[in-house]
Amino acid sequence: MHSLNWTSRLISRALRSSFSTLLDSASGATTKGAAKTTPNRSRPRFVSVVCGFAKDNLRHKYKPGKYGEDSWFKASTESADVMGVADGVGGWRSYGIDPGEFSSFLMRTCERLVRCTHFNPQRPVNLLAYSYCELMEQKKPILGSSTACVLILNRETSTVHTANIGDSGFMVVREGEIVHKSEEQQHYFNTPFQLSLPPPGHGPNVLSDSPESADTMSFPVQEGDVILIATDGVFDNVPEELMLQVLRDVEGERDPVKLQMTANTLALMARTLSQNSDFLSPFAISARRNNIQARGGKPDDITVVLATVAM
Repeated sequence: MHSLNWTSRLISRALRSSFSTLLDSASGATTKGAAKTTPNRSRPRFVSVVCGFAKDNLRHKYKPGKYGEDSWFKASTESADVMGVADGVGGWRSYGIDPGEFSSFLMRTCERLVRCTHFNPQRPVNLLAYSYCELMEQKKPILGSSTACVLILNRETSTVHTANIGDSGFMVVREGEIVHKSEEQQHYFNTPFQLSLPPPGHGPNVLSDSPESADTMSFPVQEGDVILIATDGVFDNVPEELMLQVLRDVEGERDPVKLQMTANTLALMARTLSQNSDFLSPFAISARRNNIQARGGKPDDITVVLATVAM
């Protein structure tokens, strides 16, 4: 165990050094851009809500920021609104490891780092990198692995910046159409990119991707845009067109109660379809493309973070 601590801390320091360089250069760009900001300009914000279900409600009691092995966070500062989800890889449970601890630590640390002085609203990948570094530096190792997706609204520039690693993801709807969405990152079928810290002796046999492997995007947003960020329990079970029908109804919605009802609808839809053995789910369709005969939904933890852009 001492060997694991030493190795993980060395890796953590190397990552921290690498991302410090990225942070410094990006911070310089932010400082230069800040001088051009118009102080009287109407700045956007998120109106956001959350809903979800644990796959096994008997095993997992409700905890704030968690649905089973899924975790999420929301945070706001004067310059940014931030949302994120993470999905602990369930296979670790057979080794006696709680997959939810890894994903929960990542999201809790991201939330705390948003409020730190060095937070850069243009670099969501930095949040993932520094959270991962802190995880690896813990005296008591937090073993396991997780996918993650973090989205930042830079209120000064009306721009959203995203970082996604694995098969959680996001979708942006405007005027009834999907205008931006994340791409799933897979090594091979049902094996997503993931941040990992394996037990001693398992390192060579465990997939472990670096935070800089995350797929990043930046794009402007408009008033009324609908933004969904969710774990694969949603995307694997709800067809895109059905999801779009639900999200169209809340374009421009500022009432958090109505927004919550829509998030509840989407999460319940995902849960219901995940338990339908006759439904040809997006997961089953993907399995067939990989020559695996499958039918029905994919039972999983489900997390929906839903937001609209208000000026």
